Amino acid sequence: MIAARWTWCLCLLCALAGEAAATAEKHPGMEAVIAELAAGDEAIAAQARALLQGAEYRQAIIDAISRPAEGVKPWYEYRKIFLTEERIAAGAAYLAQHRQTLAAAQDAQGVPAEYVVAIIGVETFYGRITGKWKVIDALVTLGLYYPPRQPFFRGELLRFLGLPRERGIELDLANVQGSYAGAMGLGQFMPTSLAKWAVDADADGRIDLWTTPADIHMSVAHYLREHGWAAGQPVLAEMVPGPGARRLRDTGLDPVFPFSQLVEWGYQPPDGSALPPDTPANLLTLEVAESDYGYWAIFGNFRAITKYNRSPMYALAVHQLAQEIAARAGGE
Repeated sequence: MIAARWTWCLCLLCALAGEAAATAEKHPGMEAVIAELAAGDEAIAAQARALLQGAEYRQAIIDAISRPAEGVKPWYEYRKIFLTEERIAAGAAYLAQHRQTLAAAQDAQGVPAEYVVAIIGVETFYGRITGKWKVIDALVTLGLYYPPRQPFFRGELLRFLGLPRERGIELDLANVQGSYAGAMGLGQFMPTSLAKWAVDADADGRIDLWTTPADIHMSVAHYLREHGWAAGQPVLAEMVPGPGARRLRDTGLDPVFPFSQLVEWGYQPPDGSALPPDTPANLLTLEVAESDYGYWAIFGNFRAITKYNRSPMYALAVHQLAQEIAARAGGE
């Protein structure tokens, strides 16, 4: 009887200890993140625990990610955000200012300079708006408190905590700022993208996506190339539906049809230009005005831009801004 009572008391104490340990976590699942990151290394565990203890949950981040512009605005309203005279003029000036490093990135990666500039222009207005949130707060909030995308952001949190051990990446993890989603620098790289695709273009032994143009431009171009950009290939082509053109359901963004198939379905370029009929393509349909639609044939390079941001409206904004910047820069 005494032994049984002792066993029961021991079990109760263990349960209470476990409950106390769980209660001691400032954030749900924090200790599991630390254990996965540290893999038994006490020094790494202590560093991660200090960072996570210092992080704060931010309801405003949950609110922001729940209503992104890509999800709530039609194309004709979304376009107005990025295709402004100020952003086009600033893009042309940025291209002129950084022509040398942009040309080096174009030569090395095959991505035209105006597309690198346009992505930086859409992401951060050429560095004016790189984010006001502590990245550690953003990733803790989304990785530990946001079930709809928790696996993705938990993975980004783990990668962020491990960045000091990555090649040439020196960040003050407790204070570095970025977007509400945890993206950083002029090109808004997530931690995994920073670790895998950022480039030390000036060979100074460190990767700086905030203040070093060579690193910034080469990294954005390298990301696009690694995600399918093919030099000299088209991005998209405007299409006009003819009488009886087939109305398509959402067919995705992958170029899975030959261009000739779009033509057979009743869509033609307005200027009569022709692409090789076997060019892989798909058809994008977006609202250009209330109850009025525009149509574009989209190709592999368009798909590469959507790997940067999965919204087709984002990719179309990048393309159109790039075209405007190139035209403005060429005319100056």
